[in-house]
Amino acid sequence: MRSPDLIRFARDAATGNPLRTALLVLAMAIGVAAVVVLTALGDGARRYVMNEFSSLGTNLVIVLPGRSETSGFNPGNAITSTTRDLTIDDAQSLQRASAVRRVAPLAIGTSEISAGGKLREVIVAGTTSEYLDVRRMALGQGRFLAVSDWRRGAAEAVIGAKVRDEMFGNEPALGQLVRIGDRRFRVVGVMAASGQGLGMNTDELVMVPVALAQAMFNSNTLFRILVEANSRDAIETAKTQVADIIKLRHEGELDVTVITQDAVLATFDRLLGALTLGVAGIAAISLAVAGILVMNVMLVSVTQRTAEIGLLKALGATGATIRMVFLTEATMLSLAGAVVGYGLGLAGAAIIRQLYPAFPAFPPDWAVLAGLGTALVTGILFGVMPARRAARLDPVQALSKR
Repeated sequence: MRSPDLIRFARDAATGNPLRTALLVLAMAIGVAAVVVLTALGDGARRYVMNEFSSLGTNLVIVLPGRSETSGFNPGNAITSTTRDLTIDDAQSLQRASAVRRVAPLAIGTSEISAGGKLREVIVAGTTSEYLDVRRMALGQGRFLAVSDWRRGAAEAVIGAKVRDEMFGNEPALGQLVRIGDRRFRVVGVMAASGQGLGMNTDELVMVPVALAQAMFNSNTLFRILVEANSRDAIETAKTQVADIIKLRHEGELDVTVITQDAVLATFDRLLGALTLGVAGIAAISLAVAGILVMNVMLVSVTQRTAEIGLLKALGATGATIRMVFLTEATMLSLAGAVVGYGLGLAGAAIIRQLYPAFPAFPPDWAVLAGLGTALVTGILFGVMPARRAARLDPVQALSKR
């Protein structure tokens, strides 16, 4: 039997029972769609986190108080137990490192801001004039914190876009006095709107000089020290120099954790890459279930078409030809299910992107190819048994059941 005849015969057999065919195609399509959507979610999470960390700045070395004993960076150890506080003096000492371009200390706390009878809670970030360039953030209005003595600082504040809208509405914010905690500050700048990032909405942030933030929170410790290396090639050198300086200042003990932005990105890339593979494997189980359904349906089809098989054999069709007939039908059904599932998966990923525009839910190419390939291989493998059973039927006995 020629290939066009095989395909035509398999097509007619599949369309002869439309309900059975539709259910089988749907089962295979659900499996492929699950692979596409779940890998789109996993890979989208990886891309989202990578983009968010990349937006922190470039060539970053981050100094965290407390020592992480694990090798590399562990997200669970981002907040560590502190044996010795990081201070403004520690941050200033890092400026003398040859591989360091800028240093920005950071003290974090929450407080209330009030102006014109309006009151709301905000996150207060105490930092210096270098922070804007280190983080590559953009100003919407005014200026950033002035260059001044890190241990003093003027009573001025830079507020986020949402804080500005809620506190001042249509009124100009620049030059206005606000009360943050028990201190008065003059608004000198408004940050450009940037939205949510890594669990912190920078539009709701208020930045003040680091010394005043420490006084406000009655603490002399820093939350982090952000260090910008001279170039990408100088990141490791800057990391080593920063660690040596801190160790020297802390009586020969390296009781801080020094990480690089690249190390953070690489760690999350590995973790979320493994997560994507895991969810793809879970979704692929549904393809195995669909393959079993293909086998069951084809076995039933062999029973229902016994007389037809006997007639084909009586007309001279060999066992190999009968096997090819049923394998072709199984392949066509699996292929149809794979294509429909691919379309459903792309539609599902598109809906996710529409609902969450910041989330890049695009299925990776390898997942799409793996899903389609697994669907085809599964359908063919599980179609072998029914095909062999049909090929072994005795033509006389098969015709007798007509």
